[in-house]
Amino acid sequence: MTESSVVPLQSKDHKALLDIIDKLRSRGINHYVDLPQIVVCGDQSSGKSSVLQAISRFSFPTKDNLCTRFATELVLRHTDKGSEEKCSVSIHPGSDRSPEERNRLESFLHSEIPEQRNIGLLVDKAKDFMGLNGDQSKTFSNDVLRIELSGPDQPHLTIVDLPGLFRAGNREQSSEDAAVVRSLVRSYMKNRRSIILAVVSAKNDFALQEVTRYAREIDPQGQRTMGLITKPDALDVGSDSERAYVELAQNRDVKFRLGWHVVRNRDFYSRDATNEARDQAEAEFLSRGVWADIPRNHKGAASLQVRLSDVLKDLILDQLHVVMEDIENGIKDCSNRLEKVGTARGTVEEQRKYLLHTSHLFSSLLQAAVDGVYRDNFFGNAREGEGYRKRLRAVVQNTLTDFSECMRKRGQARRIVVDDAEEADEHTTPNTIRRQHYLMEVKELMRRTRGCELPGTYNPLIIGDLFHEQCQPWKKWIEEYSGRIMKEVDYSITAVLAHVVDEITGAELWAELLSPGLDKLKEKFHVKVAEILAPHESGHPITYNHYMVNNFQTALARHRRDDIERRLRASSQVNSDNGRVFGSLETILDAVARDTEADMETFACSTATDMMEAYYKVALKNVVDNFARLAVEACLVAKIPSLFTPDIVFGLSDEDVQRIATENEDIVFERTTLTEKLEVLTDSLRDLKLFSRHHQTAPTTYAPSASERLSSRSSSRETKYSRSRSSSERSSYPVPVEICCEEAGVEIYSPPAPRVASFR
Repeated sequence: MTESSVVPLQSKDHKALLDIIDKLRSRGINHYVDLPQIVVCGDQSSGKSSVLQAISRFSFPTKDNLCTRFATELVLRHTDKGSEEKCSVSIHPGSDRSPEERNRLESFLHSEIPEQRNIGLLVDKAKDFMGLNGDQSKTFSNDVLRIELSGPDQPHLTIVDLPGLFRAGNREQSSEDAAVVRSLVRSYMKNRRSIILAVVSAKNDFALQEVTRYAREIDPQGQRTMGLITKPDALDVGSDSERAYVELAQNRDVKFRLGWHVVRNRDFYSRDATNEARDQAEAEFLSRGVWADIPRNHKGAASLQVRLSDVLKDLILDQLHVVMEDIENGIKDCSNRLEKVGTARGTVEEQRKYLLHTSHLFSSLLQAAVDGVYRDNFFGNAREGEGYRKRLRAVVQNTLTDFSECMRKRGQARRIVVDDAEEADEHTTPNTIRRQHYLMEVKELMRRTRGCELPGTYNPLIIGDLFHEQCQPWKKWIEEYSGRIMKEVDYSITAVLAHVVDEITGAELWAELLSPGLDKLKEKFHVKVAEILAPHESGHPITYNHYMVNNFQTALARHRRDDIERRLRASSQVNSDNGRVFGSLETILDAVARDTEADMETFACSTATDMMEAYYKVALKNVVDNFARLAVEACLVAKIPSLFTPDIVFGLSDEDVQRIATENEDIVFERTTLTEKLEVLTDSLRDLKLFSRHHQTAPTTYAPSASERLSSRSSSRETKYSRSRSSSERSSYPVPVEICCEEAGVEIYSPPAPRVASFR
């Protein structure tokens, strides 16, 4: 490898950028936050190991079978010329390992250059250490082997090598193993911050290789995939297969945003050749025939180092601020969950203290929901369904508004309209009846309920009968909206409970306190609703609201006016034209007064109907208000914050406190897990802030040529960045700004300052 090939990778800032990400990964933060990375994926025998050997200059196992039953993280770092090469191999245990196994695996540390630079020897030792030898049933591990290599010939690069994909099993690997490997590889490829280095062997048909199918499925637009063609010397010169792979290399067939690259692997006869001999053979082959037309920076192991290093650097620069935001969000979530779990509570005093704290939070949040004060983060975004439902006051107000409108439009058993055909048609509904038809029904009812009243009058009890019939739908609508409100009350209580306590303690609190208390509130609520409905379902109508008299008189006046108009239009002695009446005063008065209602029963029916409708309007407003104020508010909504308060906790016996708040193993495990996660996230955020602050405050001293390069490269990167982000992301984050580090005077990205209110 020529010295010029690594010169672009010698930036100390470049190294610092990769080191900070590797440091986060070594802590295990990638279990919680997706980190920028390059993942090497390919079928078994696709030449992945040979590619790693060509990049790192160390020998890797060349058989893609049992030796690659785990992910391998290859960390390469460039050092000054003349410095010693260093090698460090360690195991990062998977999340499925027990504490004892984790301690044992973490003790696997090798820091010497292996004999003949053969990393395969250390890989085999690690495999045995993980328990993946042939004597045990386990053939795959979630552990990660970390290989760190540094030296003058290394680039600044970190890549993750994954086990090779395969379909059919054999005596060394089963079909079940194939499924496990596929699951692992797909999980890495699905990471939205992973660059997929899809390795395809020219020995096999491109379309038949598993990795190509997964790449098209997971990254259909090819935005974060780079193709790598291996073993091009296996193609027959001039064949269709050779032409097809050349078109791939030129990004003309399957197009990836990051393009393709071609490397020539060692073959069987040159497997023991030196790195220099290998590079020479590769250069000679790629400079001949159809491969000579491939751009120099898209072929050969040396240029692959540069390309991958730059791709990873650009990926980190593009994603660093988003990673910081993810960590911040993870810290907030962790803190909220730890607050729910609370501190260790092994004694009754600690348990009671925990319940006092959670009861205060519970009652305060519910009171805020009832009062309509939504300042707490618990209430979320009102534009989202969950955030809106947590705003109990808004939900109740809107539900009662809908109830009022429903009662106004659909509360009548019969909708009585005037006799005018056009107006009747306009208001026609299934329960609509014309007034003249309704009066006929009332007349029949009056005959059946006749008392000692004189002709032309009516039994006053008839108004109650008509009203009770007219308000029959009220009970149905009140029950329906009562159910809606109680459903929202249940949702608010369970949402607040889930926010302030863990699931297990919440279940105990619900069974011991909240459910019985809520049942009592609902019982009182139903009693109050029945009490509100009772006067309207039976008994004689009673009201002292003067609006009923006004409504009745208004109805009488309207009917009287309509009757006078009808008589004037029907009179032959009175002329009318364009709304004007012509005739003597005596003639007009005679026309108005001459006709009287001969059927006194019809008159009585009309009067009784007007009285019933006038009373219905007043009673409707009364029942709507009473349902809202006396039932929903007074008996239900206003009482729910008192279901779980510190006063109630003080009154609990020690046995009750222990039964509710005693920790089980799940809670202890959750607290331990959350504490470890919070520590990892907090330390990682601190390191990222220090990294960001260092480069933000570093002097920016440039030589003129460096300034020109910076200006040009910043402009191109801004364009690239803007194209690669969505419009919403572009509005949320500034375009990366490149500044210089004081040690090297070279460009590096400065991410925006993180925004974490609680963890500065």
